[in-house]
Amino acid sequence: MNLEKRQAFFELLRENNPHPETELEYSSPFELLIAVLLSAQATDVSVNKGTRKLFKIANTPQALLDLGEDGVKPFIQHIGLFNSKGRHIQETCRLLIEKHGGEVPQNREELEALPGVGRKTANVILNTAFGQPTMAVDTHIFRVSNRTGLAPGKDVAKVEQQLLKRVPKEFLMDAHHWLILHGRYTCKARNPDCEQCIVEPLCGFKQKTGKGKVRGNI
Repeated sequence: MNLEKRQAFFELLRENNPHPETELEYSSPFELLIAVLLSAQATDVSVNKGTRKLFKIANTPQALLDLGEDGVKPFIQHIGLFNSKGRHIQETCRLLIEKHGGEVPQNREELEALPGVGRKTANVILNTAFGQPTMAVDTHIFRVSNRTGLAPGKDVAKVEQQLLKRVPKEFLMDAHHWLILHGRYTCKARNPDCEQCIVEPLCGFKQKTGKGKVRGNI
């Protein structure tokens, strides 16, 4: 996909949703960190269901640490891998208190040193909580990037590198949210809704559904 089409691609996404936001519910960088830790292999809906109740009782590192692993479990036991996530939350809270004065660090190295925090989670925190132009590539963004021809790559790291190079700078802050929402609701894995897709004319997907005509790679 050339620069002109990439520009048009994001202009359409911005026109459709000028101020995209994560669907995870949070009111502080710490709440976002906990929500993202819980969201691995889980839906945002299931995470929000638990954190709405949990954060009313404990929404600081010390409060969650005081609640303990057994105290957290009832709020997250409907979420996949809740046992390991509960342990990670407790260990993360302890490290935040011991090493960061209870605050969420604003750099990648310190974020990735926290239990359960990988590059994708760190990118979400840096972008969403702290306004840094990073690109967190999940399964939705990986699919959209490859399927459309926006930023093809064989693995997550390559797609992230491609997106950082190919997304026009004016869109980089919000690109993560636009792409994840597009992949979640329109450019779906099994049944992409090409007929209703606002960027379909710019897309290089060869097996379009509905009335979308097949085009070559962009």
